Amino acid sequence: MLFDPDNNIVKLCANGMTAEGQGQTQEASRLFNQAWEEASNDFEKFTAAHYVARHQKSVADKLKWDETSLQFALKLNDETIKGFYPSLYLNIAKCYEDMNDMELARSNYQTALSFSNFLPDDGYGKMIKTGILTGITRISK
Repeated sequence: MLFDPDNNIVKLCANGMTAEGQGQTQEASRLFNQAWEEASNDFEKFTAAHYVARHQKSVADKLKWDETSLQFALKLNDETIKGFYPSLYLNIAKCYEDMNDMELARSNYQTALSFSNFLPDDGYGKMIKTGILTGITRISK
């Protein structure tokens, strides 16, 4: 499953990332929330929830949205989506770490690592794998 640049939800999220990159966080948040409100299938909901999570004010709210994104991603029966699992589990693990629940943090970091073979061999893939390994090291101290 590829991200269709003509898909309205993908467009909204891309525009939100542009706004975020320009320091327009309120506009980015508005666009991500609009994407969530307009999402009509599991792929669109997985995508929108991932971006909505970025703009939550509390770790608990971020965790809720990260878990929502993961649940919609898991519903998709598509091998290419598995490349997003490591990032989703990494985000969830970091939330649990920030909430001082090291058992759930460890479990999610390990799950993220178990899917790391689905990461692309590029800068993004290396960044996510480094984040996973850094998290595992950080909570193992």
